[in-house]
Amino acid sequence: MTSFTPAELGRRIGSGLLSFPVTHFRDDLSFDEAAYREHVVRLSKYDVGGLFAAGGTGEFFSLTPTEVERVVAAAADSAPDDTPILAPAGYGTATAIEFAAAAERAGADGILLFPPYLTEAGQEGLARHVEAVCRATSLGVVIYSRANAVYSADTVARLADTCPNLVGYKDGVGDIDTVTRIHARLGGRLTYIGGLPTAETFALPYLQLGVTTYSSAIFNFLPEFALAFYTAVREQRQADVTRMLSAFVLPYTEIRNRQAGYAVSIVKAGMAATGRSAGPVRPPLTDLSTQEYDSLSALIARVSTA
Repeated sequence: MTSFTPAELGRRIGSGLLSFPVTHFRDDLSFDEAAYREHVVRLSKYDVGGLFAAGGTGEFFSLTPTEVERVVAAAADSAPDDTPILAPAGYGTATAIEFAAAAERAGADGILLFPPYLTEAGQEGLARHVEAVCRATSLGVVIYSRANAVYSADTVARLADTCPNLVGYKDGVGDIDTVTRIHARLGGRLTYIGGLPTAETFALPYLQLGVTTYSSAIFNFLPEFALAFYTAVREQRQADVTRMLSAFVLPYTEIRNRQAGYAVSIVKAGMAATGRSAGPVRPPLTDLSTQEYDSLSALIARVSTA
């Protein structure tokens, strides 16, 4: 059973850095549960606001529903009770409801609702989609605004009113106007999460908009650096943030941007470069080239010894 009510979950995830653990695969691309559990235990030793199992960085899109439930259950079982575990839900509404039920069975504390699969939809359809999932679960729900599910300020305000267990809004678009309007209307009703790729790049300006936390993929392989960066952001130490951006984050994003899908691949490369391999990515993603991996390894070595 979940350790958090929806309201408690919202407060907890807004109180610290968030991360999406990678999902460990063997060379044959099967799920390596033992290695994954070790990873969750290691990450849970740090002061984090929550872990999102089988999320975007965890390759949700390449996992079967059975595998998703297994990954979430492993995370929930491995993390301490005071570390919230959020599970994914996505695809069509009926399938998302099934994922939500699986999350409850697996012992998750909340749900990250990904955009519906493939098709575009208007705001009314998106609202009905979220409302149906929220009605189907007792867990707290975070909506993820990106791709073909970009929520307007009016829609988010409606959902905050009709869905008591809606606890968070994750922005994967970078539309400052919309984020400003949502926060101005709803204030502390929701927790606001930065969700752009390599969210550290946008963390400091987003803090001014009420986005108190973000999802750090870097935390997987450089947890101390990621937490130091987050602390500098929350304390608004702009000089330190700029220094860390220049030393690591921006060069890291240059490698990430060389190919579509590298936002996940580069994290697994970082795991390997720090001696904690999580195995390869699954198709349709591809791993970094040898040259790109070497560049990343050198970058990590520099920041690790700084």
